[in-house]
Amino acid sequence: MNSPLPAQLPFSACTPAGGFLFLSGMLGHRPQSMELVGEDVGLQAQQAIDHIEVILAQYGADLSHVVKATIYLIDLKDWERLNQVWCERFSPPYPSRTAVEVRALKLGGRVEIDVIAIDPRR
Repeated sequence: MNSPLPAQLPFSACTPAGGFLFLSGMLGHRPQSMELVGEDVGLQAQQAIDHIEVILAQYGADLSHVVKATIYLIDLKDWERLNQVWCERFSPPYPSRTAVEVRALKLGGRVEIDVIAIDPRR
């Protein structure tokens, strides 16, 4: 399956189990170069959600199937900008969500998002 992650990484972009799809954390990077799309947390969040959509589509799912998200932010001051992007991309009822402030993310990213979605194939 196509993945925004390099094939040589020792984990799956998505693991189906028990009627759910468990997606690994996605960053706001360009898949070909692994470079961030920019410094803005909003741009990075948009790109991370784009990656999530690509992976979900491979299982016949979309963002409406997402039931839980964990968001890792370098700075919780980015919370409002993240919420703007979230409301543009997700519809009510919004998925449950947890946000955690972290010291560092891969590639120097400002945000990483992982999700759990219902597997529509079940």
